Amino acid sequence: MSWAEFGFLRDPVEVSDSVLSKQVAVLEEAGCVEVHKGRVGRRPRTWLSLSAEGRAVHRRHLEALRAIATDWL
Repeated sequence: MSWAEFGFLRDPVEVSDSVLSKQVAVLEEAGCVEVHKGRVGRRPRTWLSLSAEGRAVHRRHLEALRAIATDWL
């Protein structure tokens, strides 16, 4: 399982901590994301990982997008 730090995900999508936090909470409640909280030195950190269910949902979403794109061609 691969883990990504919260900031690593937040920065490329250009959203605030609050916006990403709310989305992560929804995804965690749905069982799509696993959250690990800890510290690096004295600083709090949050790491995120897709669960097995999250990977399956992501795969189905990509397949649906590919089908839509194929139909448009």
